[in-house]
Amino acid sequence: MFGTAQPTPAANAATPADLIKDGSEASFMQDVIDQSMTVPVIVDFWAPWCGPCKTLGPALEAAVKGAKGAVKMVKIDVDKAQGLAGQLRIQSIPTVYAFWQGKPVDGFQGSIPGSEIKKFVDTLSAMGGGADGGLAEALQAAEEMLAEGAAADAAETFAAILAEEPENASAYVGLIRAYLAIDDIDKAEALADAAPAKIAKSPELASARAQIELARQAANAGPVQDLRAALAREPANRQVMFDLATALHAEDQVAEAIDQLLDLFKLDRDWNEGAAKAQLLTLFGALKPQDPLVLAGRRRLSSMIFV
Repeated sequence: MFGTAQPTPAANAATPADLIKDGSEASFMQDVIDQSMTVPVIVDFWAPWCGPCKTLGPALEAAVKGAKGAVKMVKIDVDKAQGLAGQLRIQSIPTVYAFWQGKPVDGFQGSIPGSEIKKFVDTLSAMGGGADGGLAEALQAAEEMLAEGAAADAAETFAAILAEEPENASAYVGLIRAYLAIDDIDKAEALADAAPAKIAKSPELASARAQIELARQAANAGPVQDLRAALAREPANRQVMFDLATALHAEDQVAEAIDQLLDLFKLDRDWNEGAAKAQLLTLFGALKPQDPLVLAGRRRLSSMIFV
């Protein structure tokens, strides 16, 4: 095991009223993103007319109360938060996301058995510093390795975590990202395809799949300088605009890649069966839902669609 972690004093002090609350689009940053910096937050997207929501919601609440402050829960009525639901790509309800340290780390759609709900909450509790044998610390260390460029070391740590907790979504997707960082796209894709059923529905894995798709495109991207020159000669060449966006993203110039695709969509939204919009959605999916580039890009895309 990785050691023994103790629950934080803040978690132990939580009262039932603190643990579960009704949220809104306006309070999402405070209730979910900010709060998740210290304790995992489950977000239940529901609606009064949704039958399965009436069963899942109370079961989730019971599990959250049973965790005694290790996790919190925010309930959001999608009918009253349609903008937020669109940003997070909520396509059906109930949909449940879990946030930890400002980002989505797990989730599922539809109703699941009580045993799976407990496992879901227990996993999140461990991330936040519950009695997890040190897995939360190991996860944080692996993420730091990855951020510092030590992808091989990060991969070993993520794999060690999975040896103890095979359905840990954060470790599983972390291992995929580590493979991408060392340019082993085939291994990353194979791991994504072999994901356990629980992880297969997580928002993190969807993001990882988008990253895999973009990595494959990056491997075939042309030089940015050459594509800029080609576009200067033919400013309305749709294929060159698309290829330049791909090359820009491959060089981590994400904001400019988004701008290029938005320009292409504005010029010809139907080109190549809507390739610009599809590529934008893939790019957005590879980033965090609350990334400023995603939020601004989605707003600009929506304004063009509904003109």
